[in-house]
Parts: sequence; C-alpha cells; structure tokens
Amino acid sequence: MNVFTHHNKLRLFQFFVIAMLLISVMVFRLFYIMVVKSKYYGEAAAAIQERERSIKAPRGLIYDRNGVVIADNKAVCSISVIHSQITDEEKVVKELSERLDLDEAVVKKKVAKVSSREKIKSNVDKNVADEIRGLDLAGVMVDDDYKRYYPYSELASKVIGFTGADNQGIVGIEVEYDDVLMGVNGSINTLTDAKGIEIPSAAEERTEPVPGNNLVLTLDVNIQMYIEQAALKVMQEKNANRVCIIVMNPQNGEIYGMADVPGYDLNEPFKYNKSDISSDEVTQDDLNNMWRNFCINDTYEPGSTFKIVTATSALEEGVVRLDDTFYCPGYKLVGDRRIRCHKTVGHGSETFKQGIMNSCNPVFIEVGARVGAENFYKNMQKLGLFEKTGIDLPGEANSIFHKLENVGEVELATMSFGQSFQITPMQLVRAVSAVVNGGTLVTPHFGKYVTDSNNNIISELKYDTKTDVISNETSETMKYLLEAVVSEGSGKNAYLEGYSIGGKTATSEKLPRRSGKYISSFIGFAPAQNPVVLTLIMIDEPEGVYYGGTIAAPVVGDIYNNILPYLGIEKEETNESIQ
Repeated sequence: MNVFTHHNKLRLFQFFVIAMLLISVMVFRLFYIMVVKSKYYGEAAAAIQERERSIKAPRGLIYDRNGVVIADNKAVCSISVIHSQITDEEKVVKELSERLDLDEAVVKKKVAKVSSREKIKSNVDKNVADEIRGLDLAGVMVDDDYKRYYPYSELASKVIGFTGADNQGIVGIEVEYDDVLMGVNGSINTLTDAKGIEIPSAAEERTEPVPGNNLVLTLDVNIQMYIEQAALKVMQEKNANRVCIIVMNPQNGEIYGMADVPGYDLNEPFKYNKSDISSDEVTQDDLNNMWRNFCINDTYEPGSTFKIVTATSALEEGVVRLDDTFYCPGYKLVGDRRIRCHKTVGHGSETFKQGIMNSCNPVFIEVGARVGAENFYKNMQKLGLFEKTGIDLPGEANSIFHKLENVGEVELATMSFGQSFQITPMQLVRAVSAVVNGGTLVTPHFGKYVTDSNNNIISELKYDTKTDVISNETSETMKYLLEAVVSEGSGKNAYLEGYSIGGKTATSEKLPRRSGKYISSFIGFAPAQNPVVLTLIMIDEPEGVYYGGTIAAPVVGDIYNNILPYLGIEKEETNESIQ
C-alpha cells in the first residue's frame, strides 16, 4: 500500500513539473509576443487591417528674379484599382479603357492583378477623373495629384529642365535643386476587413502633405526672351547647327539668361524637336542630345576670344607694353609650321594694342612665346580654366589641355590664339568676367533665394569667390584694350551709339581642320569701364560668311540695344561716333 501511494505521488509530482514547464513556456511566449515583439506584430496587424494611399505633395514653384512663375503645378489625378474591392470587373475594364484612352487588354491585366493597389494611369486630367469618380465604381480609386506645368513652354528649356512621373527632377534646375523643391507626401489610412475590403463606417486617418519650398532664380524672363529670339533669328539666317548665348553679371556671377537653341517643349519633353526623324525612330541618345546644354555640357576650341587670356597673362607677367611693336607678314613660322594670320597679306607693322584690335595671330604667337608655357598655365589656373565653374546645373564638363610637360613651341603658339585645347563656354565667360571685374573669380549661378509656400525667404544662396586672381591694373588695361576692339577694331559691329562696349571676336575652325566648319563667336561687356553685363554668343557651323566680327558681334549689339535700357543703364553723353 505504501509502495502504491509513493508511486502515485511521484507521478503527480512529475505531472506538476511538466505542467509548470508548459505554463512557463506559454507565459514567456506571451510576454515575448505582447511586450518584446509588440511593435512588430502591431505593425503587421496594421498592415493587414489598414490600407495606405499616398497624397502627393505639391512641388515648389520656380520664379525668375522678378517673381514671374516659370515652373508651376497643375492639378491632375491618379487612377488606381484595388482588386479585392472590385465587384464588376468587366465594367471597370470597359469604363477605364474608354475614358483613359488605354488599350483594353492592358487595363484588364492590371485590374485582374491581385495586389493591394494597382496604378492604372497618372496625370489624368481633372475633368476626366471627375467623370470616373462620378461612376462610383467599386474598387476604383481616384486620388488628387499634381503635374509639373511650364507656362513658357520652350523658354530656357535647357536651363529649367523637367520632372518625371513622380514629380522628381530629371534634368536642369529641376534636378539640381530637387531637395529644395520636393515636398513630403501625405497619406490616407483606411481600415479593411480580413478580405482586404475597406470598412465603410471606419474613420480615415489622414496625414496632410507638406509642400516643397520655392526657388527664386537670377534668370530674367524678359532677357531670356530677347536672347532666344536673337539666337533663333541668326540660326535661321545662317542655317546654323545651333546658337548659344550666355548673359551674366560679371561682378557677382548672376546669370540673367542662357540660351541653347533649338530648345524643346518642357511640357512635352519626350517629343523630339527635329522633323527629319519620325517619332518611331527617335532613340534615347536623340533625346539626351536634345536636352543637352552646350553652354556647360560640352567643350570647344574658343579661338580668338581666348586672346583675352593670353593678353592678360602677358600683362600680368610684365612681358608686353601697349606700344610694343610687332610685324605681321600674314604668317608666323614656328618650328616646322607655317601658321597664318586671318589677313593673308598681313597687317604689317603694328603695336600690341593694334594687334588685339586686329585679332592678329602672329602678334599673339610672339606674345605667348614671351609669356612661356609655365607662366601661361599659371595664369590660366588663376582664371579657373583647369576646373569646373561650379555652376548650379548638372553634368558640367571640364576643360581639356595639354599636360604642361608636353607643351612645345607649336602647342604654345596655337594655344596663344585659342586652338589645340578645349574649354566650355561657361569657363570662358567666368575667366573673362574676372579679367574685366577687377580680378575676382566668381561662381556662375542661377539660384538666388529659397522661399516657403508663403513666399517668405528661408535662405539666400551663397557662392564662392576668389579675389585678386589678377591685378586691378591689368584689369583696367584689358578693359581699355577690349573697348578699343569694339570702337575701332574687329568688333566694331557690336558698337552701340551712346554706350561703351568692350569685347573680342573669334572664328574658330572645327576639327577636323579644313572641313569648312566653323564656330563664330563674340564676347562683349558693358559698360566697358564698369561692366554689369557680359555676353557670349556662339554660332555653330554657319553657312556663307562665318567671321565672328561679321555675324556674331552684331547680334550682341542688338541684344544690348534691348537689354541695357531694360537694366537701367543710361546712355553716355558723347560727341564721338564710330566711323
């Protein structure tokens, strides 16, 4: 009897221990689920019980310097479907394909897809969306959205750029300042049952979107219009490949206008701008080239406009004076090369001042030799020609120069008049700005202010400068020389009565040599002794007469005839007139 009792007690004890272990495991498991993993399982439950729809934030607006809106938002809608809530699949497919002008098979495939939410079409016109909303189709969601809209279509297209389907920046200012312009999306959370169907009586949880900040540019819509009209006119007259114009304040780097024509429609950026290729034949490379901004994305041989840099280097090194005399027989022998002047019969005897007025290659070959390769490179580096300008646009290219150790007498000679190397147009504008503003190397830029949705200034954008890259004495001398180029020399077609204008012409032969293709250009600034505006024009592959002084200089004269009075620069009282 005692043995039996002892056996029962032992079994009872064993059962008790096992039960306690099981209870402990259960308690630990409950503690782990309810406390340790509470956040995880809470989120998992919410994911099953809730459906989230995004509310897109409006993108910040872009203004010109005068407060004119150049990038806006247009109210549109996004159409999507929730498979689990659709009660009449056939009707949904029929109505959406008809009203959204979509292939029925494509819509049917999306409607049949089992997913939490399937987007049918974005950027739907609000009137069309309201019609769909009025049909009250179960499982069809119509959400408010925004589409980027550009009031001026093609104006400054290579600068402003455009956005993608999700309002993210793709090229230009839109992508460069994407973090400023992008807002924070909101959301709508709705409760659903076990089948994923929204519960009609349940309240929605709504998080409002935060609009993006606005951007105010230095660009001036009126100046941009002037230069684009001028560029298109000369492009058509000369049947040129393209025409580029940059207008900048050389004192602070603010860019008033930048044109690279032909442009494209910002509201239809994937529509190719040339009629010689059908839409079916347009490749991604074709589109990339259409969007490309030659002013910053490509390099070229500047030709004689670069003589400004050569002359500046010579003055800085003290190897030339204005009354130094040279002789031009129409060519210059350098090593085994015979390098000709544009005036084949030669300019004869001339001073350094006359040499720059005549844009004489033999004079500048000798000047470059006096400076020497090492000092030439030193001064080019000071003028920022070996570095990117830092402009606030994406994809900026850099210059291409010989390595210093590879510069022989022939290379130095050709470089002295702007050949055998390549720079971007923007690098030239920056360097010449430093030459004529007293020696300050500025950062070219478009961004001016960032404002909030109420147009209160949040921040003023700042840019680096380097002072004293050349002496003030050299700057004053160069302004005097370049004013003489316009008043008496090769740039006289840019002369404008009542205004003092300085500048330099160029006619650079494109590679391969003797192809008959040229870039005609002119860089000019005004007023000559205290410049507040500097302009570079480049005409790529003009037909017929191609000399920069003949076809490029007068365009800048016409531009200044419009924009100098607009900028409040008054004519000077003078009795002199050009002969």
